[in-house]
Amino acid sequence: MAPVVSTLRAGSGAGARSLPHRVLKQYLLLLRLYPVLTKAATSGILSAFGNLLSQIIERVRKKGRWFQNLDLTGPLRYAIFGFFFSGPLSHFLYLYLDHWIPAAIPFSGVRRLLLDRLVFAPTFLLLFFFCMNFLEGKDMAAFSAKVKTGYWPALQMNWKVWTPIQFININYIPLQFRVLFANMVALFWYTYLASLGK
Repeated sequence: MAPVVSTLRAGSGAGARSLPHRVLKQYLLLLRLYPVLTKAATSGILSAFGNLLSQIIERVRKKGRWFQNLDLTGPLRYAIFGFFFSGPLSHFLYLYLDHWIPAAIPFSGVRRLLLDRLVFAPTFLLLFFFCMNFLEGKDMAAFSAKVKTGYWPALQMNWKVWTPIQFININYIPLQFRVLFANMVALFWYTYLASLGK
């Protein structure tokens, strides 16, 4: 099942040549030509930015200078996770959700949401904890300790934050934009997750 891709037609006048318009047009082209790679790159960039943002917020909250003692390996770890895991896995999740539970099935939106919230979210969060542990060079004992202390609170927060967002995303956002929509929200979500690592 191929995703439907929106088209953006160039208009006339100065507004049609504005930078946001050109960026959107280029993004749509890349999305059509290289959907998985485009979503992976977008996820990697926004995940890294979310981690950087969490560090800046933490420094400002402690009344320090926001640029002092930034851990540049943090955004790199989040970029790796976003590029290799979050972007591609989300692309295929949304594609298969539409395939496994077609819109013609009664309560398809609720069924998709339940599958996402009760199967994908817990698994994906555990994968996130595992990957971050590995990328930080920590052992399995550290991973186990982090899961014991942080997994359940993070999963509960995930359900609180993401359930209404995923309901909107799965039911009202066009398929090709679902990863981007989730990435925009994930910018703040990764800020929250990164704050758990402190």
